[in-house]
Amino acid sequence: MDIFALLSGLGDSMSMVLAFVVALSVIVSIHEYGHYIVGRWSGIHAEVFSLGFGPVIWSRVDSSGTQWQLAAFPLGGFVRFKGDSNAASGKDNNALDSMPDVDLRSSMHGAPLWARTATVAAGPIFNFIFSILIFTAVIMSRGQVGDKLIVAELRDLPNTEYTLREGDHVRSIDGRVVPVLDDAAAYNAFWEKVTRANPLTYQVERDGEAIEVTGPYLYPPIILHLVPRSAAITAGLKVGDFLVEIDGRPIVAFSELKSAVENGQGRTLRITVNRDGSNQDFELTPRRVDEPDEGGGFKTYWRIGIGGGLAFEPAKIAIKPGNALLIGVEQTGRIITGSISGLYHMVTGAISSCNLSGPVGIAQTSGAMASQGLTNFIWFIAVLSTAIGMLNLFPIPVLDGGHLVFFAYEAIVGRPPSDAVLRILMVAGLVIVLGLMLFGLTNDFLCP
Repeated sequence: MDIFALLSGLGDSMSMVLAFVVALSVIVSIHEYGHYIVGRWSGIHAEVFSLGFGPVIWSRVDSSGTQWQLAAFPLGGFVRFKGDSNAASGKDNNALDSMPDVDLRSSMHGAPLWARTATVAAGPIFNFIFSILIFTAVIMSRGQVGDKLIVAELRDLPNTEYTLREGDHVRSIDGRVVPVLDDAAAYNAFWEKVTRANPLTYQVERDGEAIEVTGPYLYPPIILHLVPRSAAITAGLKVGDFLVEIDGRPIVAFSELKSAVENGQGRTLRITVNRDGSNQDFELTPRRVDEPDEGGGFKTYWRIGIGGGLAFEPAKIAIKPGNALLIGVEQTGRIITGSISGLYHMVTGAISSCNLSGPVGIAQTSGAMASQGLTNFIWFIAVLSTAIGMLNLFPIPVLDGGHLVFFAYEAIVGRPPSDAVLRILMVAGLVIVLGLMLFGLTNDFLCP
């Protein structure tokens, strides 16, 4: 056995677990803090705020009497309010029966309906707000490409020498004028007519002077992004790899890779990449992936999980906070609607149930995103926060959505469901949640 390979694999696994724990801990902290702070504002006292379950490894009690603690198993968390018997806000009837009326108001079960509703709804809402703020911050930090195509940073492309330089304002490529970049239709039409060759002739403005230089094909076959748990990662490809050949045929454009994958209909491809100055061969088999289409449904494609981009990093301009916030809200909305649509289509059998991942799949995705940089990992945390907030609103007992259904019933009927009915429903809800977790975990191991 290769001890170095074993240690390498162990290191990857530890990194994956650490990334998963960090992501989950941040999201759970935000979710539970939403419950805690809105409960406090509503006059409901929190006795325990716990990050993790099981044996307590650290704790302290603040001036308001809330015990803040870290527990041994960092796979969730909870807030236990006065009058709760457990982390799922079950009733502690003995405590409630012996509680003076003056203290009953500060318990979860003795507080007014509006206070209980606001406190329970706050967890998912805080998840959504957190996601929006993260998306907004990342979008602002990245900026946006302006109307002009200006070279900010040249990528390290193998076996090529160009006279294109950083700071050059690209006016034309291959004799074709570069259109305004925010005109997508004109830009796509422009690019379709550019010759697939390397190098190409660029007309640029440099230091106020128009000159002719050589530059790369604008969309070369370089790997800039990898989709977690994709065929490309399984095959061993890495960010920065430059594709040289597909099935022995040289390629120049990233679109040639896309065409080979889609036309191959799942056929295994032989890929040659240049990595750190030397060529390496890989075999990868595209996977069937269900992706949302414009009509609101899903369409199946063959994918390998590789993302490309421009041959150089273009100069960007600042984006206004209001515009970035709007994009952040839209991004959060797309995740929610896409997730609901995906679940619906899985239930109806329109798409594969393998689209539902369990804890192992989420952990693998966490590790993959962390390995691609801090910004990508933070973005993933925001995506996961949105998904967890949405799932918590499902009308399943033991989840926040189930409690909100009970509150709605109380508002309509004038009294809460009986304790006996609540106990039965909570057990049923727990069975449903555990069943979904087991189903997702099964998918992690059995789905391709």
